[in-house]
Amino acid sequence: MTGRTERGNGALWSAGAAIWVVGVLALLVSFPLVARDRLPDRVATHWGTSGDPDSSMPFWAAAFFPALLWLALAVAVLLTLWRARRRAGGVAASSWAGVTLGFTGVTLLGAQASIVRANLDRTDWRDAGSVTVWVVVTLAGAVAVGVVALLIGRRARVTVPPVPGTALEIPEGQRFVWLSRASNRWLHLMAAVCGIVTAGATVAAMGGLTGLHTVWSAATFALATVALLACASVQARVTEKGLEVALGPLGWPTRRWTADALASAWAENRTAMQVGGWGYRLSGLGTTVMLRGGECLVIRTMKGKDFAVSVDDAERGAALLNSLIGQRAK
Repeated sequence: MTGRTERGNGALWSAGAAIWVVGVLALLVSFPLVARDRLPDRVATHWGTSGDPDSSMPFWAAAFFPALLWLALAVAVLLTLWRARRRAGGVAASSWAGVTLGFTGVTLLGAQASIVRANLDRTDWRDAGSVTVWVVVTLAGAVAVGVVALLIGRRARVTVPPVPGTALEIPEGQRFVWLSRASNRWLHLMAAVCGIVTAGATVAAMGGLTGLHTVWSAATFALATVALLACASVQARVTEKGLEVALGPLGWPTRRWTADALASAWAENRTAMQVGGWGYRLSGLGTTVMLRGGECLVIRTMKGKDFAVSVDDAERGAALLNSLIGQRAK
């Protein structure tokens, strides 16, 4: 994996984290403010084991305290990660930061939505409804987001040094690996925007401010988020088994070709206009995973079908594949 790819992944993670932090902060502040006319002057903020409210805060405190807590946590996490990356020369594992920001952000959003829903249209905080069900839903969602962030972080930590030199003679039975990644920041940005809209619509529905139609809107934007993320990054890997191309931050879906299934491989410059746009494209040139214009690794299968992926160092990857194909042909 090239240094440029590592730096690009780091910058992309930082941009995504910043969007998440700002988006959660905006939702935490704006959500209670939107419902201000339907909330009492003091808002129930804590419930006892019986399910009844036993503590309250002034409206302004209930509105801004979670946001301040989130801001302090986010600054501490990002500052710690920044210092760790400086010590590591610009690259540091960020899975713990993703888990912390993801789990805590969803927890605070769910808690804020639950509090607003319980106090909605009440004249006194003591009459607030129960939050038990929504607390369970929130924790389940937070755990799911934390697990996804952990998986993404573990995948991002996998680094393999490039094959040394330019010699491509591979001794029989020797193991080797070539790895290259690419991403499209605009597709990631669109996915982040759709994700924030999904979170906002979900929180609004949980808080009782909107009807059932908001749930369908949230589901639509959630699907758009997943689709955009799946097309926004790619990893190509060549091993003694053949070629593997994995899409998205979780490496799914994945396409694999054994050396026996390949006829040849080469590096070729392609543009988005040539293949019909960005993402996973089908055109007269075959199938192309186009995330940035320029160098692409292209393979041709024994069935005569072409597949291309826009990654760095494609020439070396193609040379390794051709060496592997030659060994299998002997």
